[in-house]
Amino acid sequence: MTEPDIIILSETENFSLWQVEEPDDETTYHLELGTITVHFFREEWEEFLKLVREVED
Repeated sequence: MTEPDIIILSETENFSLWQVEEPDDETTYHLELGTITVHFFREEWEEFLKLVREVED
């Protein structure tokens, strides 16, 4: 079994965001906030981004 490819999308001193192409062709997103990591499937990630964009406006 091969390890999935991890793509770092963004990193700061305290936070990081990466995506993984899983073996079943599902893309998952991982948002690390200090000691907490939140995992999203693609549909959840898109909804989360929409939520954040609404806050920015």
